[in-house]
Amino acid sequence: MNTYPKVLITDETLRDGLQIEREGVLIEEKLELLNMMVDSGLNRMVVGAFVNPKWSPQMADTLELIKRIKPLEGVSFFALALNDRGREMREQHTPPLSVENIPTTHLHMCDVFIKRNTNKTLEDQERFWHAPVDKAKGQGFKESAIGLSAAWGSNWSGKFTHEARMQALAKQCEAWEEIGMEVTRIDLADPMAWNTPLEVAKDIVGIKKRFPSIKVFHLHLHNARSMAMLSIYEALRLLDASDTLIADTAIGGIGGCPYCGNGQATGMIPTEDFVHLLDDLGIETGINLPKLIETHHRLSEILKRPLHSQVALNGGFPKPGEFYDMDVPAVFTFKEAQHFRLGKEVYEGNPRPWIKEPIVKS
Repeated sequence: MNTYPKVLITDETLRDGLQIEREGVLIEEKLELLNMMVDSGLNRMVVGAFVNPKWSPQMADTLELIKRIKPLEGVSFFALALNDRGREMREQHTPPLSVENIPTTHLHMCDVFIKRNTNKTLEDQERFWHAPVDKAKGQGFKESAIGLSAAWGSNWSGKFTHEARMQALAKQCEAWEEIGMEVTRIDLADPMAWNTPLEVAKDIVGIKKRFPSIKVFHLHLHNARSMAMLSIYEALRLLDASDTLIADTAIGGIGGCPYCGNGQATGMIPTEDFVHLLDDLGIETGINLPKLIETHHRLSEILKRPLHSQVALNGGFPKPGEFYDMDVPAVFTFKEAQHFRLGKEVYEGNPRPWIKEPIVKS
């Protein structure tokens, strides 16, 4: 019996992914990538951010991009907004944008990162974090969300404990309960990639036990230390069919906050690798993996650098009718490994030292 949660993939290629790229990506190229992602079956995408272009130049054309997006049935386009002005602009362009209309509180765990990322202090946060609760009073909402940023640790402060996370979440949960609103969703963000499968598993178990009303788990995991896929698998393993997992990913595993200290090396879970995992687990995605792989290679061309998806480099598990030719010669290079999509021309002339005649199945 399948006990996995419902999984929603939110692709962050055009926002978290591109925000770390120094060189400009043309709006026509962004639209090309967006259309390729939609064509592959992705139906949740963050397409930009209403932030100061001085500090995030790749987000400078977010508004122009949004104006050129046509609403599509069954597809949700999101944009990040960090202040009232950004939220107002987002509302003015909904649709084509979508907004998950649930009041949310959110606490940063790291005193250094909150200053670097938002130019605020934990003292500022203490004064203002309760504002969404106050604003939600009398608005007719029945459900709410809580969240943490830098949940598992910081490049400047080290690891944060499970107990500290639970305390910060309980503080928020109690505030919502005081006005009679049930907490049904949790958002856990990890900009500095301190997630580990052990800690994520401990948190999932603890949250389900302490806050049983939470049924939606949103994980935004970065991958600077190659833990993100392991951690997301723990969430898949421990959540059940009554839960929903929202997983943030990016084509080619690109992404990162400019203020976290790891730059382009930070990365996210590659969308194509995650889709391949879900397919293998029997979790329906409706996403065409070969088309997603082509999106990876187009993005790599646009960025003029290699990306970080093993599935895009080697292909998914070959299905019957797609198995490799038994007489494939020795394969050495990354390009030659692309024979699954580029054809046998990429390895022509390579040696076949094992036998003088073609290999056949016994």
